[in-house]
Amino acid sequence: MLALGLLLNFAGIGLFCWLIFTLAVYALPFFVALNAGMMALHGGAGIFGAPLVGIVAGGVTLAVGQTAFAMTRSVIVRAIIAALFAVPATLAGYQVVFAMSQLGVPSLVWREIFACLGAIFIGGTAWTRLTIFTEIRPLRFGHGSRERAILNRFSQPQHISNDPAPSVRRACRLQPRAERRPASLSEM
Repeated sequence: MLALGLLLNFAGIGLFCWLIFTLAVYALPFFVALNAGMMALHGGAGIFGAPLVGIVAGGVTLAVGQTAFAMTRSVIVRAIIAALFAVPATLAGYQVVFAMSQLGVPSLVWREIFACLGAIFIGGTAWTRLTIFTEIRPLRFGHGSRERAILNRFSQPQHISNDPAPSVRRACRLQPRAERRPASLSEM
């Protein structure tokens, strides 16, 4: 029975940690939703209207943040948007890890160390989860260049040209001379 209790405690703590890391990116929308819901409740929206206002406000915050992050090309603006989502997640991660470490760590110094490490990991997870939702946009080499680099998910550049002639030349080189087919009826 004791082994089952230890196993269930271990599984519960693991599930709790998984939830923290999974939901870290939603700390800012949750904060906005909670504040909007509380203001709506105090403004007279009622018990059924206040949660709806909170859910809509949180969803709009998440959608606007992710859309703005995906649509902007400026690295500085992307960093600001990602920081807006990562800082509340970092603070929430610090508080959660500090509270959990009070259960088993008697030293205040070690609790602070664990809380700071947890805050860094959870904030980094929120940053990563926000940036993983976006597609990587093409980079242009120059103003007059006809080639552009496309970065795939593994960040390996592929060169794509707007000129169809090199691909035709490449296809002609790959076919052996005996198997080359006529391109038009006049060549028959």
